[in-house]
Parts: sequence; C-alpha cells; structure tokens
Amino acid sequence: MQVKLHCDSQAVLREKDRKRKAAMLQRLAQEFRITVLDILHEKGTGHWGGASSAAELLVALYYDAMNVRPEKPDWPERDRLVVSKGHASCMLYTVLAHRGYFPVEELKTFRQIDSRLQGHPCMLTTPGVEMSTGSLGHGASVALGMALAARLLGKSCWTYVLLGDGDLNEGQTWEAIMAAAKFKPERLVALIDYNKVQLDGPSDQIMPMDPLPDKLRAFNWNVAPIVYDGHNAATVLESFDWVKSQRQWPVAVIYKTHKGRGVSFMEDNAHWHGAPIDDETHARARQELLQTLALLEGHAPSWPQSGKGRDEARPSSQNVK
Repeated sequence: MQVKLHCDSQAVLREKDRKRKAAMLQRLAQEFRITVLDILHEKGTGHWGGASSAAELLVALYYDAMNVRPEKPDWPERDRLVVSKGHASCMLYTVLAHRGYFPVEELKTFRQIDSRLQGHPCMLTTPGVEMSTGSLGHGASVALGMALAARLLGKSCWTYVLLGDGDLNEGQTWEAIMAAAKFKPERLVALIDYNKVQLDGPSDQIMPMDPLPDKLRAFNWNVAPIVYDGHNAATVLESFDWVKSQRQWPVAVIYKTHKGRGVSFMEDNAHWHGAPIDDETHARARQELLQTLALLEGHAPSWPQSGKGRDEARPSSQNVK
C-alpha cells in the first residue's frame, strides 16, 4: 500500500515563497510518515518512533537547506548530512528516494537480504548516505572530521549531524563536542532531535540531559537562542535561516520533537522505538495519519488536538530556560 504524493518534489524545490514552501514541506513530511508506516508494517521490522520524529527535519534539509546533486551523490562540493541516529533509516531512505538518489520502487526492499536499504544506513551501498551509522555516538565525530577536511581542502560546504537522545548519552559524542569547540570548523551544525524517549524508556529516567542548551554553551558551542518546534515546517525553516546567518562555529540547534509523531497512541511511547507494527495497529495508525494529511491539504490552521502526546497549544518555538 503506497500513498500517492500530492507534493511534486521538483515543485517543492522550485518554490521561493517561504510560507508556501513550509506548507508543502509539512504535507510532504506527513506523506512520508505514511510511506514509512506502510513499509515497516509490510516488513514487520524497523524503527517507527525515531523515524517519525525526524520527518520535518529531514525533509527541510533535503528540500531546502542542503546543496546536493542526487544524480551525482559524490559531487565534491555537496553539503553533508550524517544521520547519527541511524535507526531513523527508513525515513532517510524515503526522503532520499523521492529526492532522486535511487528509485522510489526500491523502498519495498527495505531490510531485505541483498538490499541497499538495510536497517541502519550503509555508506558503501546506498547513494546519498554519507556515513554508516546505527551504533550510537559516532556521528558527531565523523561530522567533525568532515568539516575539518572541508577546511583543509578550502571548500565552503556545510556539514550537518542529526543527533538523538541516545547519541547524547555516549561519551564519544561529548569528546567530539569538546574537539569541535577547540578547532571551530566553519559550517559544522549539530541538529538535535530532542524527543526525550529512547529504546528503554524516557530519557529523563535513563540519563537526563537537561539543561541541554546550557551544557552545549558551557562547551563553547553557538547554540540557537530558542528551542524550535521540530514538527512545524515553518519554524524548522526559520531555524535554518538562523543557522545560515551565523559566523561563530560550531553551531547547535535543538528541536522539541515527539517520538512516534503523528499517531496518538504511539507518541512519546518507548515501546514504539522499534516494535513490529501488526495489522490492527497499522490500520489505526494509518487512519490517524491520513486524517492529519487531509487537514493539511485543506490548509488546516493547526495540528489536531487529540490523543496522548499532543500539546494543548503548541507554539512555533519555545524559549530556552
């Protein structure tokens, strides 16, 4: 079962009006959620929670912020994205396929033997994947190395790393944060998908990270002055506009997100980090996602306000405490 995309990829790329583009990205992210849900249900394996929380961020990166050439994945001047939270692979693959890195039809091979689309991204086989990830904590170090290499080669490309809660629990991540503050490579940007849930439960119970903005500032990073709503495409675009205006490196942006975003009974629930999606769950979840997509296509003014994990009145951004 495949959802028919209403947003043409080329039209999204061509759109110059930021308000219209944000609306297109919002719909595209929701369409990709449905695609990912269908794939994970059909294959009986994969990670819904972290994939769904990163939808708007990945869509905004590949359809707006990043300078890439999908027809030439190894173009030397390209911007780089390291998805350190590699378990979000199915959303990454969905974005890459629709962006033109490989055929959309190949998504049906997800996590199958000999497929290029394995459960965690592999840079040796999958076009558009910059680093093999999945063992949490490696991404920040690799991104730092890429940014330093760009400096040595005299290139002006951007290097982004997408980090999750589990990454922030790893000592290697903080070693990379320290080293980046020392060497200050230009255009190195950490994007933190801060859904505060991981494999074994709430992050605040496993390893609390707050006050995260203060910690990053103490490590001498240039941290965005607000925590952005990672599920509002308009504010995600605003965050990238802020990033592109900076001259103090490295830069970190924190996004408030929800694991399992879009399905009321899955949101903020560690069970759906990687649990198989059975027929009944798939039907219920898909219906919710389709209802929200219909509202978005009808230019609904706000996200539906029902179900566990939904904010009572979510602002476009939040002040950092």
